[in-house]
Amino acid sequence: MMKATLVAVLLSALAGPLLAQQNVVTELMTKALPDMPGKEGLMLTVVYPPGGGDPVHRHNADAFVYVLEGSVVMQLKGQKPVTLTAGQAFYEGPDDVHTVGRSASTTKPAKILVVLLKKQGAPAVVPVQ
Repeated sequence: MMKATLVAVLLSALAGPLLAQQNVVTELMTKALPDMPGKEGLMLTVVYPPGGGDPVHRHNADAFVYVLEGSVVMQLKGQKPVTLTAGQAFYEGPDDVHTVGRSASTTKPAKILVVLLKKQGAPAVVPVQ
C-alpha cells in the first residue's frame, strides 16, 4: 500500500495545479517474475476525474492498459491520439513517451487497469520535460 501512496503522490506532484481534481492511483499488486530475473509485474488502477489527465511521462516498461470504465484519450510521442472506451486496450513500449493520457469526458470519470512489466524496484512513472 505504501507504493500505491507513493505513486499517487508522484502523479499528483507531476500534475500540480493543472488538474482541478487529482487522479486516484491504487496499486493492486507487485510480483517478482522468477522466469525474468530482475523484472517485476506491477498492477494498478488509475481513475481520471472528469477532464483529468496525466502529465507527459514514460514508464521504462512494457505497459498494458485496459479501460474498465468511461473513455480515455491516449497518445504516444510521434503517434496520433486514440480514444478508447470500456473493454478496449492500449500498449506502451519501454521507449515510448506518453504525451496524452486523460479522461475523454469533462463530465464523467474514467478508470483504467495498468499492468507494467519493469525492472525490479524501478519507479512506475518517470516525468518527461
